[in-house]
Amino acid sequence: MSNNTILLLIVGAVLIAVIAYYMARFLRGSLTLSLSRTAFNPGDTVTGSFDIHIKKPIEGNKLAVSLIGVQTTKTYGSGETRTHSEEVYREEVLLEEATTYTAGHTATHEFEITVPDAGAPEFMSSTLGKTLTKALRLLSNKHTRLNWRVEAWLDAKGIDLTAAKTVTINMKRLG
Repeated sequence: MSNNTILLLIVGAVLIAVIAYYMARFLRGSLTLSLSRTAFNPGDTVTGSFDIHIKKPIEGNKLAVSLIGVQTTKTYGSGETRTHSEEVYREEVLLEEATTYTAGHTATHEFEITVPDAGAPEFMSSTLGKTLTKALRLLSNKHTRLNWRVEAWLDAKGIDLTAAKTVTINMKRLG
């Protein structure tokens, strides 16, 4: 077999595995996330809800929603671009602990998560405050950015169900 044939077989196998994963997840059920708005200032409250629809029985470990901040840095050198991403913030709200969901189960879950308020003294002295302050200093480098998202997920045995939406936090009001 030639190297091209082997490469095509590997790419084909990966593609089939990815399709199978998403089909299996779709066949188990779905989460649909809704937010009242997507732009926030520090100290604001993110409010929203998500609908869960279970198609096949699922043993859930937990049902939760999180506000997540990911710092992404691009560096350039030697003719190539490298990208490094690191999660610098996660605020999780647990909505349900371990539960068995039956086929046909549907529900709507509402949630609230507070955006970190960098102006609060207790925030600045916390480990999280120090980490975010460091990340914000790096943001002055034009190749670094902080991306935020709200993510709802059912952590389950087997394949998890997830839904996410990108949100914007006014970084000029932080720090």
